[in-house]
Amino acid sequence: MADTIQAEAKRPLVLMPAPQISSPDTTQSVMRNVLIALAPAFVASVIFFGFRAALVTIVSVAACVGFEYLWCRLRKLPNTVDDLSAAVTGVLLAFNVPSTIPIYMLVIGDFVAIIITKALFGGIGKNFANPAIVGRLVLAVAFPVAMTNFAAPLVTFTPADVVSSATALSPTAPAITLMDMFLGSEMGVLGETSALAILIGFAFLLATKTVTWHVPVVYMGTVALMSLLTGHDVLMQLCSGGLMLGAVFMATDYSTSPATLKGKIVFAIGCGIITSLIRFWGNLNEGVAFSILFMNLWVSHIDALTRNTPIGGEKKRKGGAKHE
Repeated sequence: MADTIQAEAKRPLVLMPAPQISSPDTTQSVMRNVLIALAPAFVASVIFFGFRAALVTIVSVAACVGFEYLWCRLRKLPNTVDDLSAAVTGVLLAFNVPSTIPIYMLVIGDFVAIIITKALFGGIGKNFANPAIVGRLVLAVAFPVAMTNFAAPLVTFTPADVVSSATALSPTAPAITLMDMFLGSEMGVLGETSALAILIGFAFLLATKTVTWHVPVVYMGTVALMSLLTGHDVLMQLCSGGLMLGAVFMATDYSTSPATLKGKIVFAIGCGIITSLIRFWGNLNEGVAFSILFMNLWVSHIDALTRNTPIGGEKKRKGGAKHE
């Protein structure tokens, strides 16, 4: 007994932060929650755009899962399909395209999202940007006509036809009521039309503590404030375009958003300001995807500047010197 005490006394005392809080959450459980939260938007897309919406979503998920499986086999890596991250990317990319998109174009976007944006950078957690956003932007640049060929909703409160580039944010758009935008009976990509469906999914994510409210609320709040200051309709800006879809499901991506609370707020404000600048003064009707991608590139710097000093760690003085 005395020998044990003496040995313990000689052991050096190391003061350092440790992972003292454990969680039952896994990548698979988190992604499963995201898929469940996306279900209301999927149902809404099928109601408003018919079977084609279901086909686009199913093909996108199958392509993303297939590309990830083949990559793991070719590279002789552990199979990561079971973590459901590829399925989430497939759904999100499908929600970022119109129901009329040719299938081969969609598969190209899936390839860009999974192989180029995710796999080549080391897989989940190592990608520099949200894969679905990069896939959407590549499709928008490569196939602009197909990406703006929006079908009229099957259920609508405002009569409309199939019109190219006629979303609520377009100057050529027909009169669209707030009720249309809130429920989803407007032209646009699959996942962005129904604000109600996205809010239901957001409520589920908050209830399951999959995400926190900071990024979505601050992001949308910044757009609302910018709209108010510049004389734009606040509710129309919040309910139209991909703002809610991007704020809730893509700006909150664990891998491409800041880890610190201060960082999340800075990130969200940046997304909101850039989105507003593009919408109000840019040549594009929508700026959500570009703003999130741009802020994704700054996440590592934001984390470095807002990281909290752990107990026992060194703090920087104003002159650059450190002290404990």
